[in-house]
Amino acid sequence: METLLATQNDMGVCDAFEQYAPAGKPDLMNAPHPPKVAGIDPTVPSPAHTVAPAPVAAETSAETSAVLSSSAPGALLQDRLAGWVSDLTTLHELTERLACTDALAGGLQEVLRAGAALVGARRGLVVLEPGDGLGPDTTIGLGLGRADLGHIETVPRSSLAYGRILDGLPGADREIAQPDLFADEGLDPRHREVAARLGYAASYALPLTTDDTTGRLGAAVWLYDEPAEPTERQRHLVGLYARYASQHLTRLVEMERTRACMATISEELLPSRLPRVAGVRLAARHRTGPRGGGDWYDALPLPDAALGLAVGSVTGSGASAIAAMGRLRASLRAYAVMEGEDPVAVLSDLELLLRLTEPARSATALFAYCEPALRKITLAGAGHCPPLLVGERRTEFVETSVSAPLGMLACWEAPSVEFQAEAGETVLLYTDGLLHRTGDPTDRAFARLHAAAAGVPKTLRHDPAAIADHVLRTVLPGGPDEADSEEDVVLLAAHFE
Repeated sequence: METLLATQNDMGVCDAFEQYAPAGKPDLMNAPHPPKVAGIDPTVPSPAHTVAPAPVAAETSAETSAVLSSSAPGALLQDRLAGWVSDLTTLHELTERLACTDALAGGLQEVLRAGAALVGARRGLVVLEPGDGLGPDTTIGLGLGRADLGHIETVPRSSLAYGRILDGLPGADREIAQPDLFADEGLDPRHREVAARLGYAASYALPLTTDDTTGRLGAAVWLYDEPAEPTERQRHLVGLYARYASQHLTRLVEMERTRACMATISEELLPSRLPRVAGVRLAARHRTGPRGGGDWYDALPLPDAALGLAVGSVTGSGASAIAAMGRLRASLRAYAVMEGEDPVAVLSDLELLLRLTEPARSATALFAYCEPALRKITLAGAGHCPPLLVGERRTEFVETSVSAPLGMLACWEAPSVEFQAEAGETVLLYTDGLLHRTGDPTDRAFARLHAAAAGVPKTLRHDPAAIADHVLRTVLPGGPDEADSEEDVVLLAAHFE
């Protein structure tokens, strides 16, 4: 037996087969043995990788006994190889599922599910606290609600296995098993109370660490309903899985940080607050896609008690699109102050600037010159969606001239449109990302937007923020922060009193 174990570690599979295979009886290598199942059933104890030799009848000849004795090591090796294949198959399936996750929350949930299957647990939680202090910090549970996680967080960290790992206490740089919490006389009273309330009696925790500059990512802990702990084989498998999972989670953390940085930059380039102008109230909603997009909006006071409203979208995504959006918005503000009463001149100057400074980029834009005292609006659009007028007696799209986006033609120019808003009506300006996020064809997306605006309750029609929120909830059932969409969302509401 000792020779066989040494062979498994020091020689190849083929060499081991050659050493232990019987020379003259190759067919006896295929002696029956318990079948192996790919995967691990956490409810079934880990099977031993050996088969008890069948009893030999008294009348068996000496020659047959010698052959069976010589073939026993071969059967043992074949049995152990089947176990190795089963374990490798399980790890391959679990790591493949983890590799398919592209969001941090989904990756953490997959780690919890896979770890629970490997160690035979039903519940668990993972706490993410990167050691470099740059975040994000989060806690996700498996089979535990928000209230349950809240109860666990009331336990002193030094009494929790994952707390000792995160705080770097002595002996917490590796796995921590607590096979019977209630038999531990030194257990913190609060921990004992919470464990009894939530119904777990044992835990097994692992650190999530990497070898790069990030170092410690966090810790995962799985909870058992009864006193228990993983077998040596289960510990080995979950350790291998945790090593791979830590590397994958590190990449997801970097992606999450990049997305958060893009969103912050995009928000900082947009108005920090909307202006207050007599006769009109404003509200805006903006959500940046995971890659960072170039959708923007603006509202600025103009001479003669006028108000300029603008929305637009720059092609592309990422840092370059965000930077181009910032430059374009700043330029439009300057042109609006100088010649805002003529929206066509404003967009013409913007198109010329875009064509000279960024010839490889195009953009859509809409600029509206508002006179709140008269509730008069003059606007021009360049390849942009028409505004939506919402009131008690009408909900309709404003008819605008059809024109190409900025930068698409040698010289852009389109006629302006003038219309009058009634008292109590709201004008909605938006980008096409709102339509694209619906996943519907363009005509159906416009119909959905129109129906959402027409369905605003009368009690909300005096509040532009409530109107914007209602439209977003109705048009986007998954919410404006839905992770599956790559599109930015911009919605600007102007309510005329």
